Amino acid sequence: MPLSEHEQRLLEQMERALYAEDPKFATALEGSRLRLHTRKRVYQAVGGLVVGVALLVAGVMVKGLWPISVVGFLVVLGSGVLAVAAWRGGAAAAPGAAAPGAPGTGPAKASRKLGGRQKRRVTDRLEERWQRRQDERGR
Repeated sequence: MPLSEHEQRLLEQMERALYAEDPKFATALEGSRLRLHTRKRVYQAVGGLVVGVALLVAGVMVKGLWPISVVGFLVVLGSGVLAVAAWRGGAAAAPGAAAPGAPGTGPAKASRKLGGRQKRRVTDRLEERWQRRQDERGR
């Protein structure tokens, strides 16, 4: 049974209030749903890989059934793409990313922010190591 417009607005207001009051808790709740969806996609992709490999091997073993091996290869390829897409999609919206209801944020923008922070951290660590080495050589 779908929600009425009034109920949808109330639900959105409640979500915004939850994000405003306790964004860490709201993100944790959302993350568990996302992880479940990602895990389901990865399992589907693994199943597709198994079926694709079986078709590929069956097509190679039986003479004259090379089209089956081509279909198997395509299934393996598609399953691999699905697995990578599901894996990257789950990692991009990891806990710590901005809340989806927050204004001016989206999955692409949140992942760019996370990536930028991680890159800065790596470069900062590299610079610190470089400085330590220079200090040790200078002593």
